[in-house]
Order: sequence, then structure tokens, then C-alpha cells
Amino acid sequence: MLTRLIADELSAPAPSQASAMASAIGERHADAVVGILFYGSCLRKQRPDEGVLDFYVLVRSYRAAYRSWLLARANSALPPNVFYLEVGSGRSTIRAKYAVISIDDFEKAARPACSHAIVWGRFSQPALLVYAAGEPARRRVADILAQACVTFVERTTALLVEEHGRGRVQSDELWQRGFAETYGTELRPENVATIRSIYEAAPDRYDRVASAALATLADAGVLRVEARAGGFDVSMDSEHRRRLVVGWRRRRPLAKGVYFLRLIKSALTFGDWLPYALWKLDRHTGETVELTERQRRHPLIFAWPVIWRLLRRRTLR
Repeated sequence: MLTRLIADELSAPAPSQASAMASAIGERHADAVVGILFYGSCLRKQRPDEGVLDFYVLVRSYRAAYRSWLLARANSALPPNVFYLEVGSGRSTIRAKYAVISIDDFEKAARPACSHAIVWGRFSQPALLVYAAGEPARRRVADILAQACVTFVERTTALLVEEHGRGRVQSDELWQRGFAETYGTELRPENVATIRSIYEAAPDRYDRVASAALATLADAGVLRVEARAGGFDVSMDSEHRRRLVVGWRRRRPLAKGVYFLRLIKSALTFGDWLPYALWKLDRHTGETVELTERQRRHPLIFAWPVIWRLLRRRTLR
């Protein structure tokens, strides 16, 4: 039931901007691409014409995805690699950040054993599969995202049951608490209003996913659940519950450390990051800064006056 729900969600039509960007990403990584997922705030707000689109690019191997041996090794050592890409020009420019990860690593990161929530936290939320390399790839991606939802629901339910004992778990509480905890493992956690808006953007969808994920966990003997009006009565084995709760506490510092290392690596792999920062400056302040070709090609050598201005305005963070 859960996998079917996720598969239907993934197969919904993608906005033209997302499809165009997926084609450009595919040209960069060619035959290595297994699937391209569109997700994030632009999808949630249904405004792909504004902001920066977010993608995850699933590849069969890192060596196949790059000409550079260094990029392949960096991706393997600490996935994902993150890049920036622009398509078009002027007012018709489409901007995107995309993360590259092997489908095997993506699958591992959706499981409960994964120490950080970068995949199962994000991909318990809606996504579109803009490209899939055949039906087997499409089915595998749906299975992985269904597992991400189960991981999210199991871990968050453990926290709530630990606090309340056997009792009522409401869907909105489950999702908002889970988002707060998963974003709390990142270096820049989201605020309460943003977390609430994620659930409120598609409450019926989240309620269906919670119900299906809890049913999956009950079928596996992980917990016991009874659906009630407005929520669920849930109980969980105390030893298993405490192990999950302790995992949240112990892994938060580790997760923040991993995010910090990824941030450093992204600074080296992001690509055309200075034009991206200047675009953010223009969007938020209306101030346009033009780069010379030399500054664009060698920002860390020639563009320090511009970089200093961005640092003073806190555009680079």
C-alpha cells in the first residue's frame, strides 16, 4: 500500500522547468544516471519559476558519473556531491542545486541503521521522479522512498511513545516533531513556522503516508497500532523504543559533524557558486553586481572585493 502510494506520487507530471533542468543534468552525467528526483520548497510551494530547484541525481556508480577521478573519490568518501547549474538566460534562467549519490548509497541512507537523516528525513516528503532509466529503476526508487517514510515514522513514533507511553499519536504531531528533530541535526535547522508549513502544504498526503507506514511497521512486528479518530493508539517494545530514542540523542552531534564536512566539500564541488551568491543578493536586495570574465573563472584569485561585500552582507553563510 505504501509503495503504491509513493509510486503514484513519483509519477505525477513534472513542471516544465524541472524537466528542462533534469535534461541538462542528464547531459552532464550521461549514462551514469539511474534516476533524477525533484523535491524541496519549489515543489512544495508549486512555484518552480521562483528560487532554486532542488534535485537528487541517483547514479549507478561514481566513477561512471565523472571524468574527474577526484570528484568520484570525494563522492564515494562522503556522499553526496552538490553542484549548481543554470539553464537559459536573463529572466528565463532556471537555477538548480543538485546532489549526486549512487543508488546503492541512497538506498542505505533510507534505512533505519543510517546515522543521519539527509535522505530519510527529506524523502519522507513529496518528490517527483523526473527521470528514470527504465521501469526497474522506477520501482526501486519507489521502494527506497517508501522505506524512507517507514524509517521516519518509526524513529519519530519512538520519541512520542517514549514521552507519552501507550497513547494517542496524531499525524500532524508525528510529522512536525519528526521534521523538527531531523532538521535539528543540520547546521542550520528550520524554524517552527517552516516546519509547520511543510505538513500544512499536504496534510492529507502526510496522514495517508503515516497510516500506511504504521501499518507496515505493525505487519513487521515492530509496534502495535490501532487507528482512532484523529490519530493512532501506538505501543512499542520498550527495549526497541529506547534504542531508537538513544540513537536520536547520540547521533545528533555525529550528524552535525557530517553536515559540516559536507559543507566544506560542497564549497569545492559546488561549481559556479559566486554567480549563485550574486543572484541571491540581487533577489533579496535588488543590488546587481556584474563580474568580469576573469573574476568568474578565478573567483578566489581576482574576486575578493566582491566576496568581501557578500560576506559583509551575510549572503555567503
